[in-house]
Amino acid sequence: MALGFHRFGTVAVPPEATEPEQIMQVRLQQWLAEGYQADMAWMANPKRQDIRQVMPEVRSVICVALNYYTPHQRPNDPEYGKIARYGWGRDYHRVMHKKLKQLTLWLQSQGEDITARYYADTGPVQDKFWAQAAGLGWVAKNGNLITRDYGSWVFLGEILTTLDLPPSQPHSHHCGTCTRCLDACPTDAIRSAGVVDASRCIAYHTIENREPTLPTTVASRLHNWVAGCDICQDVCPWNQRFAQPTDVAEFAPYPDNVAPSLEELASLSEADWNQRFPASALRRIKPAMWRRNAAAALKGQSDA
Repeated sequence: MALGFHRFGTVAVPPEATEPEQIMQVRLQQWLAEGYQADMAWMANPKRQDIRQVMPEVRSVICVALNYYTPHQRPNDPEYGKIARYGWGRDYHRVMHKKLKQLTLWLQSQGEDITARYYADTGPVQDKFWAQAAGLGWVAKNGNLITRDYGSWVFLGEILTTLDLPPSQPHSHHCGTCTRCLDACPTDAIRSAGVVDASRCIAYHTIENREPTLPTTVASRLHNWVAGCDICQDVCPWNQRFAQPTDVAEFAPYPDNVAPSLEELASLSEADWNQRFPASALRRIKPAMWRRNAAAALKGQSDA
């Protein structure tokens, strides 16, 4: 595509929820009832269960994906922390929003009565559910969306519109009997296929947990992860076979993001934070949290 999206598909939205939507709603309610959202209260927003509450006049959802994989490899040296690949380069919200805005403006220019609204992990939209319905890929056992072309190394975006668009074919599941992601998770955060308990998840605790200390059960099993976690993606056969370098220059890693020094992060100042993470999704992790995460990783090594 001219805008550089790597995957594209559409979903028709009828006035009433379809059977797949109803199943998604029930599963989300069950997930919330178990408390698997931890402190992410926004996951209980009723709009997340019905896209018509987000945009009552919606008739179609356009789903897109951007490949962000770069082939850089983290060193195994214990002095270095680990940052999830999604955060190595420029903030994906900025990159995706720029492209989505262009497509949205073009859509609206096609007629005076056309309305369109875009999201990229910025609203109460079940992006992975809609991406699977649009044929981009399938929701895997680790909760990520896997595409045949790029594995799960993709960012997702959506445009809700009043246009009636021909729907794509929904994607089928292709995890089979594989359980590598469940087996590899050091904190047993993947409770069952497609069900992730955020209160056990390293990614949740290193990014979203605002407490001054991490739970012992997580802190002792960080394996040097200080910003997110890619373990369940790194072991996935689809990623190992089909990951390919992105052509989006903005996703190239910033200096030190592939191999950050734990000692440096453990004493990170506000000024250092501003310099190291410009226009970065990692700015969600405040300096005190970086220090906390790095200190926990270092302590985990000494206790091992």
